[in-house]
Amino acid sequence: MTGELQLWFDPAKCLIAGEWVAPQAGQVLPLIDPSTGQEIGAIARGQQGDIAAAVAAAEAARHGPWGRLSAAERGRILLTLSRMVAARVDDLARIEAMDVGKPLKQARADAVALARYCEFYGGAADKLHGQTIPYMDGYTVYTLREPHGVTGHIVPWNYPMQIIGRSVGAALAAGNTCVLKPAEDACLTALAFADMAKAAGLPDGVLNVVPGLGAEAGVALCQHPGVHHISFTGSVQTGVQVQMAAARNVVPVTLELGGKSPQVVFDDADLDAALPFLVNAGIQNAGQTCSASSRILVQRGVYDRVVAAMAARYQGLQVGPALADLDVGPLISRKQQAIVSGFLDQGQDLEIVGQGQLVNAPNGGNFVRPTLFAGVAPTHVLARDEIFGPVQVVIPFDDEDEAVAIANGTDYGLVASIWCRDGARQMRLARKIRAGQVFINNYGAGGGVELPFGGMGKSGHGREKGFEALYGFSVLKTVAAYHG
Repeated sequence: MTGELQLWFDPAKCLIAGEWVAPQAGQVLPLIDPSTGQEIGAIARGQQGDIAAAVAAAEAARHGPWGRLSAAERGRILLTLSRMVAARVDDLARIEAMDVGKPLKQARADAVALARYCEFYGGAADKLHGQTIPYMDGYTVYTLREPHGVTGHIVPWNYPMQIIGRSVGAALAAGNTCVLKPAEDACLTALAFADMAKAAGLPDGVLNVVPGLGAEAGVALCQHPGVHHISFTGSVQTGVQVQMAAARNVVPVTLELGGKSPQVVFDDADLDAALPFLVNAGIQNAGQTCSASSRILVQRGVYDRVVAAMAARYQGLQVGPALADLDVGPLISRKQQAIVSGFLDQGQDLEIVGQGQLVNAPNGGNFVRPTLFAGVAPTHVLARDEIFGPVQVVIPFDDEDEAVAIANGTDYGLVASIWCRDGARQMRLARKIRAGQVFINNYGAGGGVELPFGGMGKSGHGREKGFEALYGFSVLKTVAAYHG
């Protein structure tokens, strides 16, 4: 399938103070379709001056009508925005598929999730409460939850809509104003969302979007002294740089970084229930997911059965253009394709037990065949490093202690899953495995807008999603009144 990119906004502009404006330097970046490698448009190349203007607009907006709205009124705007997003799910999905390369069904799921985030945080806005604290006689003590002020959001290219929903949605619900810097490889749905937010009644300057390079616009946003909180999702290396830049201004940071998430399968597991999760959690979005399950740990009693079943599933995977809506689309860029291919080269000494098949894949597209390796040592580079591609390894283990040691044997700690029927074992491993989310007999819980999400170790810190995100995007103030 082919198609033209149809937009109702100009991607070569920034949204600042409610106006679509050309970047100050007048420069643009090419917009590439990952499925074909062809240039299909241009986006704004925002830089330091554009970020400064966006921060100034956000600062003015927080002292304007937005700052005087009640929490319930903020929530109603988000609920209106949720309905607008839901009405354009198909449009957003098509834009995302052509911009990012994910199959239409996956892009559509992301658009539905964006609407749900706006719905959740719209309903939660007036439920972010303080507390009263029993104290000494003659005192009344209470706490307030107040917005940070201007929050900066650096959103990656793999799940733009979902990550905008969970970070910008929560920040707005808490009363902040926002400057959003989308990834240069995936700006379109960020711009579309901002245009919808304006139409939904969000006051000018409350949400500003500046596309551009990370080394230019991203750095400028992190270093700006007028930004009071930064939310970043991306690589460990860039996350360290973000945190160092924010530290100079003593600004809090929420970091959601990489992962090497395990699924642990015991002999007593329901294998029929587990199999779809074992594969899908590794190849969704072509494996370009921080929480992708790239390691499958299997107890030896069922190891051969699991490997055979996963290999059969891999052999049936179809890979092709995003609009063909197959199992797997292209990787985001030639750069990412080269990175994943490099990892595959390092697995030449391993046993490949299954690979997906290319189907009508254009020569210029960034395609990689999904690949399943078996019998991989826990210390091998494919079992330790984040690949960010459709590559999974199966690792055998003997007992519970070995499973925990392997699961915790990387620098990451984002997500894990436990497949077994033994309830006591489920509880033991849920405590022992080092991960921000642990799923028992499932993986991902259907996206779980309500479920706090974040990592341990080099997977980052802070929490997004659920009410925990609202706590992160607000400051706790204690008021102690002496009245005798």
